[in-house]
Amino acid sequence: MANSRNHSNLLKGKLNVIGKNIQKYRIAANLSRQTLSDKMIMIGIDIPANSIYDIETGNRTIVDYEICAISKVLKIPVDYLLSDYYNSLDNV
Repeated sequence: MANSRNHSNLLKGKLNVIGKNIQKYRIAANLSRQTLSDKMIMIGIDIPANSIYDIETGNRTIVDYEICAISKVLKIPVDYLLSDYYNSLDNV
């Protein structure tokens, strides 16, 4: 029996589901991509500003420890970054 659920439709061609929320909360915190990158480096996670751009635009995957570190730097719970995608699963 074929699976009628197409998970890739939820991703819309993106490599991550949290990029737009990272951008939203970064801007709300009045941080540039470079400043976010600098703060990440200070806690031991090296993500260059151009990679943050790639994450925000969905052109780069992001691993769990990077999500946690970004959440810590932005001073928000991790689930804020995942909430849109989490809620979209109700419609699958």
